[in-house]
Amino acid sequence: MTGTATAIGRRMTNAQVEEMFRRFAAAEPAPNTELEFGSPFQLLAAVVLSAQATDKGVNLATRRLFAKAATAEAMASLGADGIAEEIRSIGLYRNKARNLAALSRQLLERHGGEVPSTRSELEALPGVGRKTANVVLNTLYGEPTIAVDTHLFRLANRTGLAPGKDVLAVERALLRRIPKTYLRHAHHWLILHGRYVCTARRPRCGRCLVRDLCGCRDKTD
Repeated sequence: MTGTATAIGRRMTNAQVEEMFRRFAAAEPAPNTELEFGSPFQLLAAVVLSAQATDKGVNLATRRLFAKAATAEAMASLGADGIAEEIRSIGLYRNKARNLAALSRQLLERHGGEVPSTRSELEALPGVGRKTANVVLNTLYGEPTIAVDTHLFRLANRTGLAPGKDVLAVERALLRRIPKTYLRHAHHWLILHGRYVCTARRPRCGRCLVRDLCGCRDKTD
């Protein structure tokens, strides 16, 4: 993601950023993840599996997986080989299966099977990095975190919202620029906007809520 050329738009003003999120909030007051889950553990598992995979693909896999192992205890019992059989349709499935089995065992041993609520404890789990921890902290615990994925990295640079050379720089810039009022849901607004409107090859500027605000230099019709 960060190794390829990324279009940098004209920097948005603070007033434009404020208006951008006001419009997002008016259009979708309570956005949420498109990953399917029925418990905190299932969300954590789904986010771990979502690396380099689409939410749609992960949902297809987790419907089968969670039918067999809906809890950390059941997942640990299923083991890496059993998990792998259920998630073969997604990328890097063998490595993800090993991580998910180890993660489940660690949750049982150190957290009573519950998903921890601190960054340090989350990032200590197998397969959990900063982005995954940010998603869990935001979605489960309401923390104003920003998980910068491919869509968000592209959007932040292209629009001039929060340009940065890597995901951590963009994350920090977003946390500085987004008004506190909107930080709780900003993660999901931006991911959904990048996924469905500000797309990679040909952004759909004609249907964009913030076309007049963003600093993209090559808008489409």
